[in-house]
Amino acid sequence: MPLPKPTPVSVSELNRKAKSLLENHLGEVCVEAEIGDLSKPNSGHWYFSLKDGRSQLRCAMFRRANQSVKFQPKVGDSVIVRGLLSIYEARGDYQLIVDQMEVSGDGALQRQLEALKQKLQAEGLFDSSRKLPVPEHCERIGVITSPTGAAIEDIISVLNRRSPSSHIALFPVQVQGSLAVQQIADAIDQANALVRTQQRVVDILIVGRGGGSLEDLWCFNEEIVARAIARSSIPIVSAVGHEIDFTLSDLVADVRAATPSHAAELVTRDSLEWLQLIDSHTARMKLLTKQKLNERCATLANLQARLTHPQQRLTLIQERLSRSKERATLLIKQHLTRDKQRVNQALLSLFAASPQMIIKQRKEAVSTMIERLPSQIEKVIRRDSQRVVHLKTLLTSLSPLATLERGYAIVSNEQGQVVNNSSAANVGDTLSVRLHRGELTTVVSETQE
Repeated sequence: MPLPKPTPVSVSELNRKAKSLLENHLGEVCVEAEIGDLSKPNSGHWYFSLKDGRSQLRCAMFRRANQSVKFQPKVGDSVIVRGLLSIYEARGDYQLIVDQMEVSGDGALQRQLEALKQKLQAEGLFDSSRKLPVPEHCERIGVITSPTGAAIEDIISVLNRRSPSSHIALFPVQVQGSLAVQQIADAIDQANALVRTQQRVVDILIVGRGGGSLEDLWCFNEEIVARAIARSSIPIVSAVGHEIDFTLSDLVADVRAATPSHAAELVTRDSLEWLQLIDSHTARMKLLTKQKLNERCATLANLQARLTHPQQRLTLIQERLSRSKERATLLIKQHLTRDKQRVNQALLSLFAASPQMIIKQRKEAVSTMIERLPSQIEKVIRRDSQRVVHLKTLLTSLSPLATLERGYAIVSNEQGQVVNNSSAANVGDTLSVRLHRGELTTVVSETQE
C-alpha cells in the first residue's frame, strides 16, 4: 500500500516548527566551551561562537543580558553559558540565546589572580627595593611546609649533602585546602615573633611545597599569605611547585627558588666549597704571615744596622764638641779683630775731630793764604790792568769823537736835539755843528730833500 504524500509546507512554517520543537523540548541548556569568534557591534549585542575539539555553536547575547557579565570576554576564553536553544527563523540558523555567562575552571582563577597581582604591584609589594638580602650561608633555617610532603624531604636531603651543620626549624602547616592559607600566614608571623622575642634564631625562612595544579597551589596566591611574606623581617625564599609554576608568593618573597631543593641550595653553601675556601684562606694566611715575618726581619736588621754602641756615640759627641769649640774660638777671634778695627777707626775719627787738630789745620790754612796773598793780589791787579786797557781801547774805537776825527760832524738845533734829517730844519734856523776839534754855528739858507 503506497504511503500518503506529505503536505508541503513553507520554509517559514518549517523553521517555526523547528524553533518550537527546540524551545519546548530542550528548554534552557548550560554549555561549557571556548569562545571561537566574538563580535560586539554598536547595538550592544554580542555575537559569538562556542567550540570544542569537533563542533561549534552559534550564540547571541543581547545587551540586556550581557550588562550583568562581570568580565570582558575575548576569543580563547573558556566560559560557562546558560540560555535557550533556538532557531533564527529569517535565516534558519541554529543558535543559543545566552542569558548568563561566567568564566569556567582555571580561567576564573586566573582572572582573580591577575586582579590581585595588579593590586599588590600597585602597592609596591613586588619592588626590589623592599626585598631583604639573603645571607650567603644560613645555619638556622626555618621551613614552612607540610611535615609529610616531599618538599621537606627534599630540603633535608639537600642540607644533609651540602651543609650537615645547618639546623632546620619546621613550622608544620597544610599546603592545600581551605585551612592552608591562614596556617601559612600564621606560621610566618610566629617565626618572626620568636625571632623578635629572641626565643629562637632563624636566619632564613623557606615557604613552599611540591608541584601541582593551579587549584593545588592556590593558597600561595592568596592575599593573606602575600602580605604575611611582605611584612616579615626574616628574609623569605619562596619555593612553590616546580620550575614552571609561578605564584604571588614568588613575586613578594625576597628570593624565588624554582623548587624546594633549589631553595635549600640557595641558602647554604656546599661543605666542599667551605673546605676549599678554608684551604684557600689557610694558604693565603700562611703566605701573608711569611711576608709579614720577612718584613719584620728586614726592619729588625735595618734597626740593628742603625744601632750604635754608647762609647761610639760618646766619641762622636766629643768630636762634635771639639769641632764646636774650635769653631767658637775662631768666631770669637774674628769678632775681636773686627771690634779692634772698629775701635781704631773710631779713635782716628775722634782724633781728626779734636779742636786742637782743627785749630792747627786752620792756622796752617791761614799761613798758606798769607804766603799766597801778595802774589794773588799782584795777579789780580795785572789782570784788571789788562782788562782796563782792553776796555779803553774798545771805548776809543767806539767813541763818536773817533767818528768826528774821520771828517764827520754832529748837527744840533737850538734845543740841543740832533738833526739827522733836512726836514727837521727850516730856512733861517740856527744850527750848531760839532767837529773833531771845535764847534761851528750856522744859519740855514736852503733845505733839500
